[in-house]
Amino acid sequence: MGKVSRSFVVIGLGAFGSVVAAELARFGNQVMGIDKDPRRVAALAEQLPASLILDATDEGALREAGVDRYDVGLVSIGNNLESNVIAAMNLRLVGVGTVWAKADNRTHHRILSKIGADRVVMPGLEMGRHTAQMLNNPAVQDYVSLGNGYSVVNLMIPHRLSGRTLSQLNPGPGIEILGMMRGTEYRDIRGDDPVLQANDRLLLLGKRVDLTSFGDRL
Repeated sequence: MGKVSRSFVVIGLGAFGSVVAAELARFGNQVMGIDKDPRRVAALAEQLPASLILDATDEGALREAGVDRYDVGLVSIGNNLESNVIAAMNLRLVGVGTVWAKADNRTHHRILSKIGADRVVMPGLEMGRHTAQMLNNPAVQDYVSLGNGYSVVNLMIPHRLSGRTLSQLNPGPGIEILGMMRGTEYRDIRGDDPVLQANDRLLLLGKRVDLTSFGDRL
């Protein structure tokens, strides 16, 4: 059999892995969920195209299951560092092209990076930073870190700024305005100076320090 288009295998169906697997399937992707715990596999059986009760530290079992046909693998085993690392190595060995892995701490992160994981995520740390950013400035609805100090921020216009133009807010030269959401409608406002309404959301690109400074001025 050839490789399955847009296919993902998720190993470890705990709180994090189960959400990732279910969302990937909801987006229309081919997804296989793997866990040693029959209850976790059963809980997702109706949401995923494929699910298996399997020990991912067994390279042979992964090969037999056809994991090598999947394009991307995510290892989300959270309660056993050794199993997490071995499972990530096994995905590499069986030929999965892109390997992501979840780490619980920085040491774990370094180990997974050393063995060749393409990306290591730390959900607790990343969500903590995300939450702190939004708590620090209630106008920030969401943000994505792009690396090298740059971020994209979704910034909501408060009621007290309704009626002002975008230029009156003076975002500054270090911030690029990508667009604006008014309700569910996206508006390309580059080169325009719209009158803002409460709850409009600006999509801004810039260095984190500049975005934070602008958000603090609102």
